[in-house]
Amino acid sequence: MAAKAWGGRFQQQTDARVEAFTESISFDSRLAAVDIQGSQAHAQMLAKVGLITVDESRQIVETLDQIGAEIADGKFEFRFELEDIHMHIESALIERIGDIGRKLHTGRSRNDQVSTDLKLYTRGAIERVDSLLKDLQVAFVERCERDADQVLPGFTHLQRAQPVKAAHYWLAYCEKFDRDRQRLADCLTRVNVSPLGGAALAGSSLPIDRHFTAELLEFTDVARNSLDISSDRDYLAEFCFCMAMIATHLSNWAEEWIAWFSTEFGFIKLPDAFTTGSSIMPQKRNPDVLELIRGKSARPIADVQQTLVLLKGLPMAYNRDMQEDKLAMFDAYDTVAACLELAAAMVEGAELQVETINAKLEDGFLDATALMEYLIKKGTPMRTGHGIVGKLVSLCESRSIRLADLSLEELQQACPDIEEDIYQVLGARNAMAALCSFGSGGEKPVQEQTAYWKEKLGL
Repeated sequence: MAAKAWGGRFQQQTDARVEAFTESISFDSRLAAVDIQGSQAHAQMLAKVGLITVDESRQIVETLDQIGAEIADGKFEFRFELEDIHMHIESALIERIGDIGRKLHTGRSRNDQVSTDLKLYTRGAIERVDSLLKDLQVAFVERCERDADQVLPGFTHLQRAQPVKAAHYWLAYCEKFDRDRQRLADCLTRVNVSPLGGAALAGSSLPIDRHFTAELLEFTDVARNSLDISSDRDYLAEFCFCMAMIATHLSNWAEEWIAWFSTEFGFIKLPDAFTTGSSIMPQKRNPDVLELIRGKSARPIADVQQTLVLLKGLPMAYNRDMQEDKLAMFDAYDTVAACLELAAAMVEGAELQVETINAKLEDGFLDATALMEYLIKKGTPMRTGHGIVGKLVSLCESRSIRLADLSLEELQQACPDIEEDIYQVLGARNAMAALCSFGSGGEKPVQEQTAYWKEKLGL
């Protein structure tokens, strides 16, 4: 059995079953790089304030670099009895440089050390997810020119509602993912606060310089209460929520494209590389990647609940329950990052089924709202116009025709104010072209928003 960092007052070895039950190295080994980063900053600070010599600090930093390289190369042995990544690295350090290595933990506890590692890791995760979100936004914006002439039906309640430019759909997702990026940026302001030096819960009587380590680790602020530092996992719950919200948006997109890929819709063709076949039905092409993105969204959503339930019953300062916090965070991060990587590639490679879309574009009276707004411009009260158009739609349904098929005389019987120019409004493409309000799905507003997103994303 390896010696425990806390073993001085114990007279028995830890039961092997407890070793297996309490270990976290099986999942926290991924914190190795940030643990070394934090320890190196701590060693430099100890030298600065005179608690160790400059040469001792140098030896610690250099040896930690060697240990980190061995871990990265897969040459480092992990053992359950050393519990976690922090003790693995510290034990290896002591094995190599003896008492100098024993000085590294001066002025800190595993409590603030773990929190520092988690914040550094979460900061890197935020940076990566933000980059992946931007890649997905770029993929959608770059589709806008490719699909510039295409009109699609917009839906509410999964019923055809009004026509919009295809690019309006693509930019709608850019908006959703931009809010996700804003949430991540806001989360970062709370993540990027240094807990290092808070020690177990009460701080230290040693003359440590917490602002110096914060500067070395590029934190933007220093946590102000050592008791809060030991208990704070707000940032992990917040990060998991950010992942859950991204996963929800990805699931919404996947659900829509799964429907669009079906024979019943026939709106979109997915690349073969992102679909699978059936073991029994040779004609099938299944949107399995989209279905798994939709399915995997359950994991980050559950990770938020796991984190909150974990934290809700804890008294102040550190409790061993908090060892479990990493599992939810790692799962949420891994799941969302994997989904985002595939999503961008699918958006780039998918093709709209133009002939199928256009063949049914006039179905569903997509121009009904445009006709109502035409009447409003002629002075008809909105509710009155709504009733007039409703009756005209009912008339068309009884005769299996479209609004544009009605004669001018028939339209004028419904409302005398209707003139010949009504036919410049009727029809899906005309109704789309009539949309002019800021942020709407018409020609000019979509061009404006496309230009905005190109500039925003540096395209």
